[in-house]
Amino acid sequence: SSKIRNMEVQSADGIAVLEDCIGFSLTKTISKVEEKLKKGVLPDCQDDDIIPRAGNEMGTEAQIRFLKAKLRVTQEDLANVVFECRKKDEENQNLETRLKDTEDENTRLQRTISLQQSQTEKYKMLSQEANKKTEELQQEVTALEKVL
Repeated sequence: SSKIRNMEVQSADGIAVLEDCIGFSLTKTISKVEEKLKKGVLPDCQDDDIIPRAGNEMGTEAQIRFLKAKLRVTQEDLANVVFECRKKDEENQNLETRLKDTEDENTRLQRTISLQQSQTEKYKMLSQEANKKTEELQQEVTALEKVL
């Protein structure tokens, strides 16, 4: 049973995405198992823990009902896992879109910052030139006042 469980764990990645299993039909598989059971050909998985130990004392019909119930539960679990996977995929897609938008916004803001920094440098230079000219004019005014 541990060998079977290991195989299930290894193939668990492919279960949620049914598109990967081209030609796989759960209905056909179930039909084949039912046909084998009707013919009396039971699989020899004595160590398999799908049917509890009390299952050996159950009749064939009870075993079939039990297996069908277990199959329904497994299908529901699979449907839930697929639903959760799709939900997570949507969430990932939304987050990727938000990340791309944020990166675009960041790039745009970086360009704006760069442009504003260059404008700030330009205005600093203009301010320094204006201060220098003001000083020169102030000295000229002082000199003219002395002459007057």
